[in-house]
Amino acid sequence: MALLEVKNLEAFYGPTKALHGVDFVLEEGGITTILGANGAGKTTTLRSLCPMVRTSGTMFFNDVELGSLSTEGVASLSIAHVPEGRGTFVRETTEENLNLGAYTRKDKAGVREDMDRVYNYFPRLRERRTQQAGTLSGGEQQMLAVARAMMMRPRLMLLDEPSFGLAPMLVKELFDILRTINESEKVSMLVVEQNANLALGLADHAYLLETGRVVLSGTSEEIQSDESVRESYLGY
Repeated sequence: MALLEVKNLEAFYGPTKALHGVDFVLEEGGITTILGANGAGKTTTLRSLCPMVRTSGTMFFNDVELGSLSTEGVASLSIAHVPEGRGTFVRETTEENLNLGAYTRKDKAGVREDMDRVYNYFPRLRERRTQQAGTLSGGEQQMLAVARAMMMRPRLMLLDEPSFGLAPMLVKELFDILRTINESEKVSMLVVEQNANLALGLADHAYLLETGRVVLSGTSEEIQSDESVRESYLGY
């Protein structure tokens, strides 16, 4: 069953068109990745869903049209955006950042339970809970951004370049946690990622963008076996 269905999506920065009729579907409980080089339109696709740029076309999430909503309205549908660059509140503590992720919620007992739950996924954050977020390492800040999104109890997480700037060991740890969250919490994920090998190892479906257009789509296995993708993006 499709949780998110996007048809003929166009996005604009002023008069400049960045997306040209993008179509894709994300199944409930699935992980879909959008691949492409810098400037292909990957981040713009996520911003369109929020919506943070001017768009045309249709974007349905659980039969609700996103294009007519504000950014806050989209978040109220349990869509959590983890932006590129992490977006942590650097002057606040780790725990204050997590509480900010739950700022719209009124169920204090549930928030406390979810705090414990995300600390179980990210035990390093429990150790750093009173530490100012700006003093965390890059990997810890990325984990905090994901954990803060989890405090919304999302049905869908939009993840923009989650591996960017992280050491390989931390990348593996983070992606293992994302896989566990998807499997155990049934959180659907749309992952924008330049590291195609990594993204295809996590996702079940993939779309390849070039200059704002979908040029290839299929299961991760189909994309991995495509010779042109292997040569251009996978390095073998």
